[in-house]
Amino acid sequence: MDATAADEVVEICRDLLRIDTTNTGDARTTVGERTAAEYVAERLEEVGIASELFESAPRRANLVARIPGADRSRGALLVHGHLDVVPADASEWSVHPFSGAERDGYLWGRGAIDMKDFDAMMLAVVRQWQRTGVTPPRDIVLCFTADEEAGMEYGSQWLVRQHADLFTGCTEAIGEVGGFSYTVNDDLRLYLVETAEKGLDWLRLHARGRPGHGSFVHDDNAVTALAEAVARVGRHRFPTVVTPTVAAFLEQVSDAFGIELDPAEPEIAIAKLGPIANLIGATLRNTANPTRLDAGYKDNVIPSRASATIDCRTLPGQAEAFLEQLREVIGPDIEIEHISQQGAVETGFDGALVDAMAAALRAEDPGARAVPYMLSGGTDAKAFSTLGIRCFGFAPLRLPADLNFSALFHGVDERVPVEGLQFGVRVLDRLLQTS
Repeated sequence: MDATAADEVVEICRDLLRIDTTNTGDARTTVGERTAAEYVAERLEEVGIASELFESAPRRANLVARIPGADRSRGALLVHGHLDVVPADASEWSVHPFSGAERDGYLWGRGAIDMKDFDAMMLAVVRQWQRTGVTPPRDIVLCFTADEEAGMEYGSQWLVRQHADLFTGCTEAIGEVGGFSYTVNDDLRLYLVETAEKGLDWLRLHARGRPGHGSFVHDDNAVTALAEAVARVGRHRFPTVVTPTVAAFLEQVSDAFGIELDPAEPEIAIAKLGPIANLIGATLRNTANPTRLDAGYKDNVIPSRASATIDCRTLPGQAEAFLEQLREVIGPDIEIEHISQQGAVETGFDGALVDAMAAALRAEDPGARAVPYMLSGGTDAKAFSTLGIRCFGFAPLRLPADLNFSALFHGVDERVPVEGLQFGVRVLDRLLQTS
C-alpha cells in the first residue's frame, strides 16, 4: 500500500469526528447517524462502490455495501463499525469534542477510538483498492451501523431482524475493541483480539410496601427495602469463573511477564497489566452494578413502590447461574424485571482468519503477538453472531506505551494517535487482502 490511504485515513477520521452523532438513548435528544451515513455513502460513491442506506427511524441510518471478491464461493467477511457516539460535555474537554482537532500527534474528538477511527480505516482501505484495482480474495461486506451505544435496537439488531439477507454468505466478521497493542517491553507488544464478550442483562428491581404519611412510624417502607437490596448488590462480588478465552489470555500474560499463573488467584496476573487491568479484571466474574434509583412523588409521602436499575454483565454460559445467585443476594421479596437481554458471545482463537490477523500485525510490527481476550462490555457482534457469523474484535492500533487506552472509551479528551491510525490502516489492508 502506498502512502495515499495512510494519509487519507487521517482526513476521513477528522471529517467523521466533526459530524455530531450523539446518541443519548432518548429519541428526543439523540442526533442520529444520517449525516455521517450520507458522508460514508458519498466517499464510497466517489470511487464507484455502491451502497444502500437503511433508516430504522427518522435519521437513525445504517449503511451496507458489498465488494465482490475473487472467489465468490467462499464465505464473505463482514467488516462493521458504528457511527453513533456517546454524549460529551465540551466544558470538560481540552478541545471541543466535535472539532476533530489534531494536536500532539493525536486526533481528538468524541468517537476517536469508539469507533470512528475504524470507520475511517474501512473507508480508506476500500477507496485505495478501487483506485489501484485490488480485488479482495472473497466478498467483503461493509456495514456502518446506528445505535450501538444504546442497545443496538435501531442498528445491528434491527438490520438482523429486518434485512438479514444483506449478510447472506457472511461466515466471519471483524469489528471494534480488539487489535490494540499493550506494550510489555521494547521487543514485545501484545495485541488483544476480542474473541468473546460478556452478555448484557439490564434489570429493574421493584420493591413494594404500604404507603403512608412521612411523619408516621413505618416498618413496611418500599424505599428502605429497595435501598437495602441495592446496597447488597452493589457490594457483592460474584465468584471467579475462568472461561476458555480468559484462561488463554492469562496463559499469554503469564508467559509474557515471566510469572507463574496460579489458577486460584488469576487477579495476580491481571494486576501486572496496569491501566487495562480494569478492562480485563471484569471478565473474571459476573457483575451487577446499580445505576439508577426511582421512588416517590412527594417529600412527605411514603410511596408504595420503589425501583432501581441494575446493569448486569454475564460470562458465556453463566446467565442462568447468575440469576440464581442474584436472587439470593437481593432476597425473595424484590421483583425482577428484565429490560434488555443480549447473550454472551465466544469463539475460538483459531482458523485462517486468526492466522491472517497475527501475520498482518507482525508484518507491520515485528514485536507483535496476537492474543485472545474477552470484552466486559458489548458490541454489534451480539446481533451479527445470531446469524451464525463468527465474530472478532479487530480494529488494529499500535498505541504509545504510556497511553491509558481503556480510560478513553466514553471518557474526557478521547483521542487516537495519528501514527496508530496509519498503522491500523496498513494492517487492515494486509488482513483483508490475505484472508
